[in-house]
Amino acid sequence: YNSLMNKKRTVDLIHGSILPSLLSFALPILLSNIFQQLYNTADVLIVGRFLGQESLAAVGATTAIFDLIIGFALGVGNGMGVVIARLYGARNFAKIKEAVAATWILGAILSGLVMLMGFFGLYPLLQYLETPAEILPQSYEYISMIVTCVGVSFAYNLFAGLLRSIGDSLAALAFLIFSAIVNVILDLYFITQLHLGVQSAGLATIISQGLSAILCYFYIRKSVPELLPGLKHFKWNKALYVDLLEQGLAMGLMGSIVSIGSVILQSSVNSFGAVIISAQTAARRIMAFALLPMTAISASMTTFISQNFGAKRPERIVQGLRLGSYLSMAWATFACVFLFFASPSLVSFLASSTDGYLIENGTLYLRISSVFYPFLSLLLIYRNSLQGLGQKLLPLISSFIEFIGKIVFVAWIIPWAGYTGVILCEPLLWLVMTAQLYISLCQHPWIKEGKKILAVGGRS
Repeated sequence: YNSLMNKKRTVDLIHGSILPSLLSFALPILLSNIFQQLYNTADVLIVGRFLGQESLAAVGATTAIFDLIIGFALGVGNGMGVVIARLYGARNFAKIKEAVAATWILGAILSGLVMLMGFFGLYPLLQYLETPAEILPQSYEYISMIVTCVGVSFAYNLFAGLLRSIGDSLAALAFLIFSAIVNVILDLYFITQLHLGVQSAGLATIISQGLSAILCYFYIRKSVPELLPGLKHFKWNKALYVDLLEQGLAMGLMGSIVSIGSVILQSSVNSFGAVIISAQTAARRIMAFALLPMTAISASMTTFISQNFGAKRPERIVQGLRLGSYLSMAWATFACVFLFFASPSLVSFLASSTDGYLIENGTLYLRISSVFYPFLSLLLIYRNSLQGLGQKLLPLISSFIEFIGKIVFVAWIIPWAGYTGVILCEPLLWLVMTAQLYISLCQHPWIKEGKKILAVGGRS
């Protein structure tokens, strides 16, 4: 532990003032998320400008499937990282090596399963989503490349999750910046010089994420080799494998269930035609960037709470939870005001279009949904905090609420309300999920204990 601290790459989340530590850890995550978004946003911008609106719609029609795959990989990596962060908080380095070895094995198995399901089910899924016939071939070309190489995404997210679990969010950022730049260069080269079409955008994304994974591995090997397992650490430990698999699948499935709901919702969006698909694609990309500070703060809360859970510091958990909530809500309010005025220009730029109907609908989506961002900010904080406390079922319940809600909207509300129903679907569900998670968090024994310690002026 002392050797890691002396290298000054890791942030101490267990001792000292909470706010500076939380911000120091969250800032690299924020920048990492920005460059992560640049992967697919670069695809959108370059495809729209050089291949046209039909190709842009083809990429946009796969957005929900893309988020489903990447969300599952990210969730598994972060979920297993929760277990490692807990072991790190307890300073159990021997067990950490066994846990890392287990994550590699489990990651390889899960990658193979996802590839197999994609091979047989991807094209029928696109058809089920009512992807317009004129863009179906291009949509399949793009997303099939992502699914075929899903192991690359798993590898990067497992390594990045390991680094963040010990408080090192800066190293993953550096590798991601480099690979994001490579992604843009490859996008431009493949599309404008080799004329490989929309499939090359997926290929560029995979190559870029592969570079991130390789760089992460060699960084860990050189700088923090104490985290890497030897052959003796690849051994069967039922309790450890079950813990890693349950936590990883809980967070992976949570993201997947939300994304499956989005896939169902995407079928309604696709039914409105290519222009609305493009408007929705541009608006969702803008929203993704607007939410990045909130997602960075909530992601940092997972590691912060996991480490303090392992170190048995309930009072710091409560203090961190309060500070994280204040920070996240402040940003959500700013984003709401900013998007009200900037949405038309941003939608026009990102969609590379002056189509008034497209800009009007993309702007309407952003203006209405942003009003609910403060509730979403709390939802993310509460959900990640429960995950950091080792809870698997309670955060998953909120995902099921969202999943069922989207089915209800697609079946009954959107056919009556049109695209306005699409816009209102997620914000109204955020309200319900936030209430459920707040009640669950307040009832957790560690939160109650932390409040008691602070009430009597206990340690901080």
